Amino acid sequence: MTGVRHPHPAHGSGWHVLTGGPSSGKTTTVNLLHARGYATTMEHARHYIDLQRISGRSIRQIRDRQAQFQRAVVAMQIQQERDLDPAQTVFLDRALPDSLAYYRFLGIDPDPALRDAVTQARYATVFLLDLLPLAPDYARTEDAAAQQRLHELIGQVYRELPFPVVTVPALPPDERVQFILDRTR
Repeated sequence: MTGVRHPHPAHGSGWHVLTGGPSSGKTTTVNLLHARGYATTMEHARHYIDLQRISGRSIRQIRDRQAQFQRAVVAMQIQQERDLDPAQTVFLDRALPDSLAYYRFLGIDPDPALRDAVTQARYATVFLLDLLPLAPDYARTEDAAAQQRLHELIGQVYRELPFPVVTVPALPPDERVQFILDRTR
């Protein structure tokens, strides 16, 4: 269980979450949606890493302090979701429940602020993108086993919450976008 109770089903939002384990094509899909003129958001974990690297910290220094890293990402995500207009159609590159999965993966108890924010979250659809081959980069430190476990936890967390979850198969990027758009109209 997520440890989060939703008193009412989430509805009334034009927000669509794109989520999945590391290297599932989320950011590529979000970027393609943005190029087609849709409102999108950024992935805050990567943004936080980029900000920390600018200040001179290495990936290892950032990732070695996982609780601090996760709290910073959650704070950024909470602020972002507070600032969004629920009536606007927006495609989110991850959302608050993703953090619950990462906390679970790391064995960290979720902060009360995260639990409270998730109870207020409203998503029209959650698109769980099937995994693609792991593509390591400067910010991604997971191996294939961690990639798979995180993907499973993310799916599990969203299915425990009152949001409709649609699995998106591993298709070429433009076909994935069309698959998603066909299910948001």
